[in-house]
Amino acid sequence: MEVILLEKLKNLGPLGARVKVKPGYARNFLIPQGKAAPATVANLAAFETRRAELERTENELLSAAKRRGEAVGALGTVVIRQRAGAEGRLFGSVGAVDVAEAVSEAGVAVSKSEVRLTSGPVRNIGDHQVHLHLHAEVDVAVTISVVAEA
Repeated sequence: MEVILLEKLKNLGPLGARVKVKPGYARNFLIPQGKAAPATVANLAAFETRRAELERTENELLSAAKRRGEAVGALGTVVIRQRAGAEGRLFGSVGAVDVAEAVSEAGVAVSKSEVRLTSGPVRNIGDHQVHLHLHAEVDVAVTISVVAEA
């Protein structure tokens, strides 16, 4: 299925690109999320009339993501308290929701979908590197320090 991208997407293309994707990906994710529109003649004409507005919106989102990335970089280490056993293993784990809440409490609003735990949930006490995907062009690393609750 051919679609027109309404925003820049990593691994797909820039704003306005016509790309071929699998029909299910387009129907179930891209179109409902407002990230793409079917590449019909009417949609192409509508896109061209809205191109300046979409580019301005995309630039605003990029600059906001860069500001948030700088703020996250200035945080340093974010502390998360969890119950743990004597040998340093957590009762449970620290997932994307926990990281998003901790970074948000530290002063930078981050959603769960922006957290990338590349090696899965954190299950041990200590310092861990977590990546935040704030925009297609903005990825930031933050260090979380998981400590045992007293």
